[in-house]
Amino acid sequence: MKEFFSQCEKAVLEGDKERSVRLAGEALEKGHDILGVIEKGFSVGVRGAGALWEQGEYFLPDLAFAAEAMKAAMAILQPELAKKGGGRTRGRVVLGTVQGDIHDIGRSLVTTMLLANNYEVVDLGADVPDERFVSEVAAHRPHVLGMSAMLTTTMSGQARVIALLEENGLRDDVKVIVGGAPTSESWAEEIGADGHGESAVAAVRLAGALLED
Repeated sequence: MKEFFSQCEKAVLEGDKERSVRLAGEALEKGHDILGVIEKGFSVGVRGAGALWEQGEYFLPDLAFAAEAMKAAMAILQPELAKKGGGRTRGRVVLGTVQGDIHDIGRSLVTTMLLANNYEVVDLGADVPDERFVSEVAAHRPHVLGMSAMLTTTMSGQARVIALLEENGLRDDVKVIVGGAPTSESWAEEIGADGHGESAVAAVRLAGALLED
């Protein structure tokens, strides 16, 4: 199995979506341990891509391609894993891009990196209304809420959602992380968020740190 895990890892590291899909299908056909294939194969690859990006050896497109390869494999493996009761999870995270903002890439990277690190993720997509963030937090009771904003004209949505969480008595039950090009650590402090993720890798690390508090 080590060789198979290595192939899965390499497919993601190289951003080879087709090979990732083929290997995921092969894992199902041969009855391999799905959780093991994810944790020791594909996830190792995407975490490795994140490390290479931090070291300056990968550029953002390389990380994006690796994330897409990982997502393609997970789309095949997760339904089977769910049938068997899922796997170990480090926590539940709700993610979304704020209202008026249709940017997807950054949030999608965070979603994939979280999945690779054994988090349960509810991805709400882009252009999410303020009220929906609140209703999803109430419904899913996540440990962490992550909000992305890529425009200076939409980043105020992050502040509005935090205010709504407070109004609805939900703020103390969830850690809030904000991210996106115009945001910063000082912005996070200003609006009462628990932290700022300057990149997908940093956001995952921050989620882990907040859950350990």
